[in-house]
Amino acid sequence: MLEYADAMTRTPVEVPDALFARLRERFSEAQLVELTSAVAWENYRARFDHAFGIEGENFTEGAVCAMPVRET
Repeated sequence: MLEYADAMTRTPVEVPDALFARLRERFSEAQLVELTSAVAWENYRARFDHAFGIEGENFTEGAVCAMPVRET
């Protein structure tokens, strides 16, 4: 799955037929649609955030992304 996510994240997107064939051996069509949708959505969010200069902050032991404190 990580290889698939990496392939979908590249510009241009190039998912080799052999990779997709391996995924089809393990996942149903519905599962592949869900997986592809999730990867595409995360790519969209990452590119959207990057365009506005929104980057991750304050990671704690790789498990949490704490939100910055907002001044009022």
